[in-house]
Amino acid sequence: MRLKRWLALLVAAFACTGTAFAAELRVTLLGTGTPTPRLLSFSAATLVEAGPEKLIFDLGRGSTIRLFQKKIPIGAISAHFITHMHSDHVVGLPDMWLTGWIGTPFGSRKSPMVIFGPKGTVAMTENLTKAFSEDIRIRIDDEDYPPQGIAFAATDIEPGLVYEKNGVKVSAIEVNHGEKIKPSFGYVVEYAGRKVVLSGDTKPDDRVAKAAAGADLLIHEVAVIDPELFKTYPNYRAIENHHTSPEEAGKIFSGARPKLAVYSHIVFATQPPTQDVPEEALLARTRTTYQGPLVIGHDLMSFVISDKVEAFAPDGTAIKPLTADK
Repeated sequence: MRLKRWLALLVAAFACTGTAFAAELRVTLLGTGTPTPRLLSFSAATLVEAGPEKLIFDLGRGSTIRLFQKKIPIGAISAHFITHMHSDHVVGLPDMWLTGWIGTPFGSRKSPMVIFGPKGTVAMTENLTKAFSEDIRIRIDDEDYPPQGIAFAATDIEPGLVYEKNGVKVSAIEVNHGEKIKPSFGYVVEYAGRKVVLSGDTKPDDRVAKAAAGADLLIHEVAVIDPELFKTYPNYRAIENHHTSPEEAGKIFSGARPKLAVYSHIVFATQPPTQDVPEEALLARTRTTYQGPLVIGHDLMSFVISDKVEAFAPDGTAIKPLTADK
């Protein structure tokens, strides 16, 4: 009797542990950069893990490498989401698609690649299939890979609920990335009472603040451009006009009041160019409009959301979010 009771308690303990784990949301910044070819900041990609679901938002340069570093098989991603069609958000798609199909421990996708994005997503996948038709033919004939693993299940989406599976809901919100860059989306991920919001690329937009009201985690873009660049590269004015300044982002954070605000897709341009983001200056400008907890994102930082929100450096050590007195 005593043994049976002990075994029952042990089973209950494992059940409770499993339930607690399942209720977590884990977010990893795979790429926090821009088109700039920085060594430590790959272009936009964010991984969200919720229960059995592994979701990727944007497919920037190096996203497959970051997944490999995290020991997550490329072919194991449940669904892929695109915010808009700028190259730094989709240039990693062919790599994710093709490498995720290869019969290796880091690939081996055996079912169609599920992908959601703005108008043009379906056309892009159709044209990629044509562009890589010889590679596909060779690998099927030579290595006997399953044809269904290189197929696409693509959807051009509208604002609203776009994905719901295993208790995970993903909704798209339209954001303002500029008059000629439409549609552009941010995303809201909800699971087990937790909420993560990704702004996508956007000018300051109240729709982001509204969607992120009371969120556990708000990941927002930010842009700082040296005015000296406008003299030699006037296109930087258009770039600046399509993004959010630290002061403007701070207002969004103050309106939404998330448990934790995070900067990613950090547009930072100087003359001469630099590999480093000036975090102190970025923080100082943000603090003129926002006093709450903030993390300036780096590739492979992660966040675990349960009853609280915890931040971790790429090496797994805990990060204390920046507060108004720091």
